Amino acid sequence: MRFLLTLFLIFQTALHGQQKDFNLIDYEKADNTANKLEGASLKNLPLLTYNLTNDLKTDVEKFRAIYLWVCTNIENDYVSYIKTKNKRKKIKKSNASFLAWNKSYTPKMFRRLVNDKKTACTGYAYLIKEMANLAGLQCEIVNGFGRVLNADLNIKSAPNHSWNAIQLQQKWYLCDATWSAGTFIINEDIPVFKKNFVNGYFLTSPEYFKRNHYPIDKKWLLSNPNYKFEDFLAEPLLYKDAFEFGTYPITPNKMKISLNKESAFEMIVQSEKKLVKEMFQFTLNDGNKSKTIIPEVEVVKNGYLLRHQFQFKGTYDLHLNLNKKPLATYVIKVTK
Repeated sequence: MRFLLTLFLIFQTALHGQQKDFNLIDYEKADNTANKLEGASLKNLPLLTYNLTNDLKTDVEKFRAIYLWVCTNIENDYVSYIKTKNKRKKIKKSNASFLAWNKSYTPKMFRRLVNDKKTACTGYAYLIKEMANLAGLQCEIVNGFGRVLNADLNIKSAPNHSWNAIQLQQKWYLCDATWSAGTFIINEDIPVFKKNFVNGYFLTSPEYFKRNHYPIDKKWLLSNPNYKFEDFLAEPLLYKDAFEFGTYPITPNKMKISLNKESAFEMIVQSEKKLVKEMFQFTLNDGNKSKTIIPEVEVVKNGYLLRHQFQFKGTYDLHLNLNKKPLATYVIKVTK
């Protein structure tokens, strides 16, 4: 218990600089500007960028207006996603080949984006970069691996995602416009994109961002340079609501956990918001049935300790929920 709390406090201290850098900034004017320009054309990108940023004072407000406009006006295109995914598979053995193809593909993709306002992650990242650069901001495209439920990543996987790094106040920050824009839902076996702005992927702390983003170039981790791809693959699976609620499991930091029936499963959760104990739920699935339980919850310094005692041996998918929204998944093997 003492070890968990110590580890938690070290982690807590390390990450807060990123999250609090812009706490005093009010994004209302930037957001209103982006909303008023809903539906604006992409055919004159300098004019659109000027209209989004000209009346805003700070660089972070300018970037916020660009980011929100892109996320709420561009639709994630499943056709482009599949095309990009298939190409990545063909050249997965060479990161250099992938980056070269990605560079040559973006102008072609951009023409479709301008006309249809549809794109895949490469297009989102390209558009964010171009508009930020037009506003006088330094912004880069980051290529790498995005970890989601159906990604099925392993050590030999091809890069499957792109996002951005933006420099503000001489410091680099990370964001993912694709995942901020919304999600695909399956309607009669057909993927349909549903717009739903997720603020949690805007200027996210790198300590959290790396839980489901791993760059080809490790400098864009912006955090622990010793963090390996193998560490990334071993992490518990985090969902968008963890980022939206600002609520994250800190320990255990491995998805697969083994314990015996005499040992309770313990998890420490850190949140940017004050939570009520009853908001937490565990959903347990043993492969045959699923049930939702309320774990024991103890308030600790700047966080919450969740505990559950398993009664039977077996392998369980344990889903951490907050108000019935999924935050993370673990796989628990319980032995005698």
